[in-house]
Amino acid sequence: MDVIKAPFELSSGQRIWMTASIGTSLYPQDARSTERLLRNADAALYQAKDAGRNTYSSYTAELTQKAKHYLSMDTRLRNALDNNELRVFYQPLIDLATGRCKGVEALVRWHDPQVGLVPPMDFIPHAEQSGLIKPLGEWVLQQAIADFQSWLAQGIDLGVLAVNLSPRQFTEAGLVQKIANILADKHFDAQRLELEITETALISRGDQAECDLHALKALGVSLAIDDFGTGYSSLAYLKRLPIDKLKIDRSFIKDLPDDVAGGEIVAAVIAMGKAMHLEVLAEGIETAEQQAFLKQKECTTGQGYWFSRPLPASELLKIYRTSNQPIPQFA
Repeated sequence: MDVIKAPFELSSGQRIWMTASIGTSLYPQDARSTERLLRNADAALYQAKDAGRNTYSSYTAELTQKAKHYLSMDTRLRNALDNNELRVFYQPLIDLATGRCKGVEALVRWHDPQVGLVPPMDFIPHAEQSGLIKPLGEWVLQQAIADFQSWLAQGIDLGVLAVNLSPRQFTEAGLVQKIANILADKHFDAQRLELEITETALISRGDQAECDLHALKALGVSLAIDDFGTGYSSLAYLKRLPIDKLKIDRSFIKDLPDDVAGGEIVAAVIAMGKAMHLEVLAEGIETAEQQAFLKQKECTTGQGYWFSRPLPASELLKIYRTSNQPIPQFA
């Protein structure tokens, strides 16, 4: 690795720097056949890459278990996409001043017929790593739009539909055209669609993110930065982006109102959002005290278990129909 790190010079005079990721497997401790030694070294190599590259990793038996789990999850998730095992749940977005629903966020859930409901954290990271997040994300967008249109046809207007774009989706070639085609095919009003992109995903794209967001904005959709506060973006960078909403990450909300430092950070983000004419939404509200604090700081919108867990479409409509208000109230 030290040798590879040393710069070398091309015939043009340009200097090049390289790094290496290395996986090792030892004979005879780890395996006795050439095929298995190479397979084990390959598993260790991927661990080195996952650790950030420019490092090395040695094979352990645990890597075999990880590889088996990866392959099993890959097969099961592909089958889930093919066999209609995925579901879209909806979590209301609440006007903190009135308690009324002003939109819903679409969240994917997986009901495995063998093990029941699979937590998102058990399969979303795998989908992101394997590339399955692209067909999965497209399916969620199409299904959520179909549900929303069905509600509108019944005279039920829940405001806006928020759908997440994963970091890997955001880098996908042809993403803007794909979304444009879905909107056209479904005859869905782009102004009702809000696309959420994490702050970390934006930063990883650098200046290209600005171009991508302007292209998405040109479709007529709204844009939100999800998990705001976790990606360390600069204000100079933020003000260049054509965004409409900041979603304050739940890590800043969970200890309110007792967390003085966290409370000041949240208040500062709300004030910054107002100055930039952005809607500010607080994620992960779980208590009346948190809602009261955010309302007092003039945060306009919130979501979290205090109002409602993510619900299947049928349960969300049940709340709507049992409410005596034209727009359902959750607080």
